Amino acid sequence: MAAGCVLLRNEGGLLPLTPAPAPAPGAAPHSAPGSTTGGLPGADTSGTAGDVAADVAADATTGGLPGGVRRLAVIGPNAAAARVQGGGSAGVFPAAVVSPLDGIREALSGTGTEVVHAEGVNLDTRPTPLHPGNSRDPRTGEPGVLVRYLAADGTEICAEHRLSGRILEPGDAPELARTAATVEVSALVTPEAPGEWRFAVVGLGAVTLHADGEPLIDTHVAAESDDPTYVHVAPSFRTAARKVTPGEPLHLVATRELAPGQGLAVALAADPPRPDEDRALAEAVAAARGADAAVVVVGTTDEIESEGFDRPSLALPGRQDELVAAVTAANPRTVVIVNSGGPVELPWRESAPAVLLCWFPGQEAGHGLADVLFGNAEPGGRLPTTWAAGAQGAPLPGTAPDAGVLRYTEGPYLGHRAWRRAGATPAYWFGHGLGYTTWAYEALTVRPAPPAADGEGASEYGALALVTVRNTGARAGREVVQVYLTTGPDDHDDGGPRLAGYAAVHAAPGGTAVAEVRVAPRAFERWSPREGRWVPRPGPYTLHAGASAARQPLSRPLDG
Repeated sequence: MAAGCVLLRNEGGLLPLTPAPAPAPGAAPHSAPGSTTGGLPGADTSGTAGDVAADVAADATTGGLPGGVRRLAVIGPNAAAARVQGGGSAGVFPAAVVSPLDGIREALSGTGTEVVHAEGVNLDTRPTPLHPGNSRDPRTGEPGVLVRYLAADGTEICAEHRLSGRILEPGDAPELARTAATVEVSALVTPEAPGEWRFAVVGLGAVTLHADGEPLIDTHVAAESDDPTYVHVAPSFRTAARKVTPGEPLHLVATRELAPGQGLAVALAADPPRPDEDRALAEAVAAARGADAAVVVVGTTDEIESEGFDRPSLALPGRQDELVAAVTAANPRTVVIVNSGGPVELPWRESAPAVLLCWFPGQEAGHGLADVLFGNAEPGGRLPTTWAAGAQGAPLPGTAPDAGVLRYTEGPYLGHRAWRRAGATPAYWFGHGLGYTTWAYEALTVRPAPPAADGEGASEYGALALVTVRNTGARAGREVVQVYLTTGPDDHDDGGPRLAGYAAVHAAPGGTAVAEVRVAPRAFERWSPREGRWVPRPGPYTLHAGASAARQPLSRPLDG
């Protein structure tokens, strides 16, 4: 997972974080900057961000804390339940998921670092399907749910155990299940928090929901759309509230009818009482203020980033931007982890000393993120797209058809080439990504393609770029060397830089490495619709080497 993480920003070398060593027996409790007590964060909020900033300045040469991080606040809606994969039909249900919070706690077990957690904001507007962490199959006792497909008279046709309360289609006996009149999802759920919980059933047609035999929902849900994503992936839901007793299991049973044209999707969901939004945000800020460092995990949801629909905005949903701004003001040693599958606006990016993009990191998310945060692995990803500071005014292609026709008027000017042509500066350029060391680009040698091995046909590459880089940092590292090609202009293209190839190299501190980047013959050609074939791009050809589309300190013409 670390290989795909993109470190967008790391001012003062805040990352990697250094855990505090395990305390000696009988040692006094730690009192974090901005706090006068070793107790829970927020017990004393008299400290100011300036107090913490003074501590940052005191050891800016190392980017860390003397003695390491003794209290770490892990904050954000995606900290305890990260989004590990895309939404829609691409979804799978792993046996277990390691959240960022769990991964961090496990990595710091046995050290002198205390971990505190605060959600800060809540993003869920749809109910949360049951999962192995809060449900048990009432028939076997295994984590997860029981799914039964029933005939019209209520007899069981087939049954299966599932890990998630969200069932998009039958798994074990699909042909047999499709003869059913009703699908039933049931589980034993033991609430941990007191108060009024929200229980829900997702699905179209006649739906019911019972808790310990008590009817909570019995209604008919009419389809609101015939869109396939709505019908088969995220249909409407109905919710009921019920007070619970912590520690006492509830037997939940949800049903929905199966009728032609209404899909097969069903879900049984449960959500604990939600805290007051303002109070939750204030508690997160207090936790950050009372810690040596903070990690904030923010991101998108299935409701704004998934298949089947366009995103109306690049903004993070809910009050996440407000949360990040408040936490970075309270603790300038804040790492922000962005958990999204594509570009999002980061209006606070200049105030957050470290910003790490983890995409959708998979079921081992927490372990991988902990490896990166604490320096066991270096973030190795580079941006495959250019990220705008904001969608407004960005040189993005239009996607609205005109009279039923969508014209691709942008031509070859997409991504970083569109930004360069517009003379605009994005938040982060294509190819950008930092590691835990620094690099100097020292030399570029360009060799034309050799003759084909058999003396006939084309060579396996069009040119070879040899790029010498030196590790100027204090630790071993990996650099992704990128080579861009410029050509002469023609009627279709201005010949501006385009990615021609890349290679990764490793070097010890002070060491050098030579990246061999092979440029494909096709890079020097373009497709001619008029001639129906590939034709050479006009010269002159120049290769440029650097760390991103915005930074290429070395250039060399192909013929020199």
